[in-house]
Amino acid sequence: HRGKIVGSYRKQNFPNVEVFDEVRNFSSGSEPLNLFFIGGVKIGFVICEDLWVPDGPVRGLVDGGAQLIIAVNGSPFHQGKQQERESLVNEISQKSNLPIAYVNLVGGQDELVFDGGSFITDSAGEVILRSSRFYESTIIADLSIEKNKTTESHLPVTEVSSTRNHEGRIDPSVAPTLKIYEELYLALMTATRDYVLKSGFHQVCLGLSGGIDSALVAAIASDALGPSNVTAVMMPSRYSSDHSLTDAEQLIENLGIASINFPIKEIHSTFSEQWALNLNEEIIGVTDENLQARIRGVLLMAFANANGWLVLTTGNKSEAAVGYSTLYGDTAGAYAVIKDVYKTGVYGLARWRNESVGNEIIPHSIIDKPPSAELRPDQRDDQSLPSYDILDPLLKSYIEGDRTRAELVEDGFDPKIVDEIVQLVDTSEYKRRQNPPGVRVTQKGFGRDRRLPLVNKYKG
Repeated sequence: HRGKIVGSYRKQNFPNVEVFDEVRNFSSGSEPLNLFFIGGVKIGFVICEDLWVPDGPVRGLVDGGAQLIIAVNGSPFHQGKQQERESLVNEISQKSNLPIAYVNLVGGQDELVFDGGSFITDSAGEVILRSSRFYESTIIADLSIEKNKTTESHLPVTEVSSTRNHEGRIDPSVAPTLKIYEELYLALMTATRDYVLKSGFHQVCLGLSGGIDSALVAAIASDALGPSNVTAVMMPSRYSSDHSLTDAEQLIENLGIASINFPIKEIHSTFSEQWALNLNEEIIGVTDENLQARIRGVLLMAFANANGWLVLTTGNKSEAAVGYSTLYGDTAGAYAVIKDVYKTGVYGLARWRNESVGNEIIPHSIIDKPPSAELRPDQRDDQSLPSYDILDPLLKSYIEGDRTRAELVEDGFDPKIVDEIVQLVDTSEYKRRQNPPGVRVTQKGFGRDRRLPLVNKYKG
């Protein structure tokens, strides 16, 4: 207070699940609980996990005479998390008959993004004030603070001098609940912006194919960093369709971002000729497909090195799950913006981005055409994988729901498809381990959430 430490509280409970390893790094606070007397109100402070533990520190503070609980949080985002927080605080407020102020961090850090959304509930558990999500803000509310009548014992109290600097009643504002894709888009934007800027970069590049994944990443990057800080690199091959190049050019115009057109046909031909010359055989099949992706990866890294850019990759969670990617090719880069977004979610985000401005930012032709890697003639994703409407629910059940093969079949998934997809997911762990970091937006992302060995013969 006024530059001096007048008291402290040490976190007592640590999460050790999902992305959290706090038990490995910290020791629990063991000091007795205490209250702070500020402005005529006895306030109890807790930190993050302390709020989530039944009969934890909150109970002790309430029994000790607290009239208001302030919970300070670094709670990372995943879809549905805000509803979980408000449901929990609603229950605690009603049970304790006290108002609670839930204060949360805003910003991105590596694979986590913190969405803010701080809020205050009254003693009945109703949210009377909520800040905007993904933005820093100062929020003020008038609270009706009543004497804590439930307690007989009292905790030590540290008195802090204070003055009221305003007169009259403040009308609190409750920021509206975000829709699913709006929330998700803001999470991806915030994480991308903070990863780039906090890493000391200002500009990024990405490969733009004319497909929906790279189109969405380009839009997110443009919105997060500004169009002048994004360069789209088009690298058409002999298999790239005319409409893909046209679609990419239209997207570049719509976003107002910079672009480079660098065809790889001759580079690819040179590789193929040298292969045949030295090995007396043609380079064919998947090897040839991966070669094209790796040529593009080399070029992107060269552009990044030459210009001080950071490379964004464009692969989605569905592809990462089944290994539908090329190591050191389309996975080469610094940050994987949509690595935790399923393909069906990519389509939903693209549609939302257009609807949010009532205009065609991402061309409908990109959204409507069948997905294809365009690494061989007439290639389509559904030649190698089930349709994403079938694949994504199966992946979500297996990865996030931890369903076994037998349980997936019981859930109604085709046994043949289950066997194929489970095998692909399990054998692609080595690829995922080498992918760049990317923001986590589901309750179980690859990496820190789902830690499995690379070498694993067990089939459950």
